[in-house]
Amino acid sequence: MGELRDRMVQDMRVRDFAKSTQEAYVAAVYGLAKYYRKSPDTLTDHEIHRYLLYVRDERQLSASTRQQIRCGLRFFYEVTVKRPQPSLAVPVARGEQKLPEILSVQEVSRIIDATQTLRDRLLLMVTYGGGLRVSEAVQLRYSDLDYERGLIRVVQGKGKKDRYTLLPRRVSEMIEVYRARSERAGDLLFPGQRDIRRPIDVTSAQKAYYAAKGAAGVTKEGGIHALRHAFATHLLEARCELATIQRLMGHAGISTTMRYLHVVGRSLTREASPLDHLRLSEPLPRR
Repeated sequence: MGELRDRMVQDMRVRDFAKSTQEAYVAAVYGLAKYYRKSPDTLTDHEIHRYLLYVRDERQLSASTRQQIRCGLRFFYEVTVKRPQPSLAVPVARGEQKLPEILSVQEVSRIIDATQTLRDRLLLMVTYGGGLRVSEAVQLRYSDLDYERGLIRVVQGKGKKDRYTLLPRRVSEMIEVYRARSERAGDLLFPGQRDIRRPIDVTSAQKAYYAAKGAAGVTKEGGIHALRHAFATHLLEARCELATIQRLMGHAGISTTMRYLHVVGRSLTREASPLDHLRLSEPLPRR
């Protein structure tokens, strides 16, 4: 689907789609074409519908993944091919809403302590300390750091938005040590091995996290994004206001931040139950 792929990518680029979205949408169309071994613009609505049933029933993909496939196919047919497909207009059923397993403060400490290199330690520290997405962490530059105000400027984060988040004092101190020992000049904190003008990729950051988590003996599920979840949850447990956490995290709406209320440990383990406030008669009733 060479020509069709190029047209689709151009359609997405002109609409300023994120690189990750472009890749996911192209992969969705490629999967459909590979399944039938035919050009996707020649497929019928019945064939597309049957493929959607295949990814649900046989491949048993999650609702969120199926929704991403549907969105990619819908864009391809409605925008690139200009041939809307009725089967793509039917919304995917919502999947189960699962709460993430939140790392405790002690577990975060153990993971950071288990890193094997100064770069990996700084990467995990700044990710947790600023509540960064991994894509934001690997893109950090020295020029994004405001030492005097203790802030990190996140440039063009999710939704193409800039924001400020926390630059902890301990991270600032670590950065000075890291920069003094680094043999690679440039503005990027985490430059690639082959080209210092490009940052390390997200996969490298994930590998560093998994290696440290394994060495620390932490078995909770989740990749490096767990550090961002922990950042928000630990701030809530410290009684930080939701609106402040929303700004630091870069959430578009407060409703996204409010989901962390369901996983705050303090509210479940340190607060008194309403039963403890009842004035019950004594002695205990007979059996």
